[in-house]
Amino acid sequence: MSRKKKQTIAVLLVLVCLIAVIPLFAVKGAEFGGSDDAGSQMITEIRGTEYEPWFTPVMEAALGGELPGEIESLLFCLQTGIGVGIIAFFMGRLVERKKWQDKQL
Repeated sequence: MSRKKKQTIAVLLVLVCLIAVIPLFAVKGAEFGGSDDAGSQMITEIRGTEYEPWFTPVMEAALGGELPGEIESLLFCLQTGIGVGIIAFFMGRLVERKKWQDKQL
């Protein structure tokens, strides 16, 4: 890998870290809530009545109550990992296909 590519990668990694860290310190005392909470609050403001979900989540119905926060985080991370794995697999396939096509020419 060339020196220029290494520098570009290093600069991009620093920018990604800054984008992730700066919002935490930019607004003191800010609450970083989920989109579910923000959506239900916005619906309540628009309609003027309390928002009632259409159905209960499948896991909550099966367990008879809410999932603990740690389990929710675990399931979310698992879902994210599976999605990233699938995307990385297909991107790798595309890159390898391009390499094989270049070799055949």
